[in-house]
Amino acid sequence: MAFPESFLQELKLRNDITELVSSYITLKRRGRNMVGLCPFHGEKTPSFNIYTENGSFYCFGCGVGGDVITFVMKMENLDYVDAVKFLAQRAGMDMPEDSYDDSMSRLRTRIYEANREAARYYYKILNSPDGKSGLDYFHGRMLTDRTIRHFGLGFADDDWSSLCDYLIGKGFSKNELVAANLAVRQRNGKGVYDRFRNRVMFPIIDLRGNVIAFGGRIMTDEKPKYLNTSDTPVFKKSDNLFSLNNAKNTGSRTLILCEGYMDVIAVNQAGFQNAVATLGTALTKEQAMLIKRYADEVVICYDSDEAGQKATARAIPILRSAGLLIRILTLPSGKDPDEFIKSKGADGPEAFRALIEKSGNDVEYRLQKLRSNYNLNTPDGRVRFLEEAAKVIAAIYSPIEREVYISKLCKEFEISKDSFQRQVNSITRRKNREDRRNEVRKIQNDLSGRGDRLDTEHVKKPRSSSAEEALIAYLIKNPDSVGYINERLEPERFQNELMKRYYSYFSDRISQGLDPLNNLTADFSEDERSRVYKILSKHSTIAETRSALDEYIKTINEESRKLNKKDLSNMTAEEIQEYLNSGM
Repeated sequence: MAFPESFLQELKLRNDITELVSSYITLKRRGRNMVGLCPFHGEKTPSFNIYTENGSFYCFGCGVGGDVITFVMKMENLDYVDAVKFLAQRAGMDMPEDSYDDSMSRLRTRIYEANREAARYYYKILNSPDGKSGLDYFHGRMLTDRTIRHFGLGFADDDWSSLCDYLIGKGFSKNELVAANLAVRQRNGKGVYDRFRNRVMFPIIDLRGNVIAFGGRIMTDEKPKYLNTSDTPVFKKSDNLFSLNNAKNTGSRTLILCEGYMDVIAVNQAGFQNAVATLGTALTKEQAMLIKRYADEVVICYDSDEAGQKATARAIPILRSAGLLIRILTLPSGKDPDEFIKSKGADGPEAFRALIEKSGNDVEYRLQKLRSNYNLNTPDGRVRFLEEAAKVIAAIYSPIEREVYISKLCKEFEISKDSFQRQVNSITRRKNREDRRNEVRKIQNDLSGRGDRLDTEHVKKPRSSSAEEALIAYLIKNPDSVGYINERLEPERFQNELMKRYYSYFSDRISQGLDPLNNLTADFSEDERSRVYKILSKHSTIAETRSALDEYIKTINEESRKLNKKDLSNMTAEEIQEYLNSGM
């Protein structure tokens, strides 16, 4: 994306990265840098660093790094151009005219517009004779017209091309409808037909009020029962939640997590607007981190059937890892939230509120599930229960919370607190040892380059690759050294192709008088630019000297003269002897 360099520099100056990130997460000063809990993965110890000197960030936990533009791209799920527009608007700056390729941005805009028109069309059909079966379904589920209107619910008729015909008539192209996943191409590749047919429709709206996708429930016994928009340039199922646009405005720091659209809508209609649901998938880490931005506590309100119980068990560790408090709402057997509220008639909302108020946390829930697995009237049953309960308690992060549950169980079962504490401590020590082994293994892999899909050459040539990394970090931090380096080192000397690419890129920009990092977000992939910030972070505390630079250059030149097996196999005996005599 060819934004003017001066524009990008001013954009970053007027959008201080520390100030911007502070609007999303809590930061604390650590030396010259700022640190906080990473917003992109769950963690209990801060590993997210902001380097105020160069306006960058890097997370040592998940390996994500970048500048203020990169941060906005990830937090707001925007492409590069839209993230620049976001920051320009925030800073009160005008976008430059006709100096950049905004084709993807324009496509995203057209998809938003097509989705908005589609939502209006589905709502119109729902309230017409063609949508009678859909409206009867919603009324049969006890939804009021006000609720239907609030959520923008609609109906896709059984015609194969009615929506396509309507949107094409509005000026949208077939390619745009396919990109929005509102339409599917015919096998001949020429025509398109509607993706959703004979379904009640649930618009999915993002935090800025854009319709980004749809969920549709079939009106017959055909499969699949629910059909959702596939991932598009404006929508990714694993990164969004249904009705979060409503829940975030309630002022509550508690969210009710439901399984499906109808549960959320029923709970909302009963007066609980802080309800959300996943979008046809199991809860993901990304969704948990999204919840963390708007809540401190989650009430899991899944169905009481076996599938719901399994989904609850899967969700608990994901939500815990995101740093969220968890409560489990237990519904009567066979009920989902929608059914439970309706079964109580006018008392449904208060009955549901009572369930929320008496819901226990996830530890109590898991202990209660364990109780049902053992006969606590027998010594063997009690022993096995307490052994499993010790594993649950050992996984609790807070020492105070562990102490509370240890005391409670010891009192209930009349056992020695010391013996049960030893059992819990033994499990905790084993877990800590395993965590340390995994951490050491990860560090070793990171240092060795094993498993590095981006830089596969590092593990083969660690000495040269390490020197090349260090030289690149030195060059970025000391751009005035570019002439000195160029006189003593040719790009062809680099053994690592990724490092060679970085070196050529940064030295060219510096030679042209440009900021080396200014356009990195546009010129490299997410993994490639994160690697640059990883390199900078690794060398941020190292005192770089000219003698250190000379050592890097010397190492790169020495390593470039070494021959590999393929080179040696193609040499004559005289050439091999000459090479050996050279001391290389």
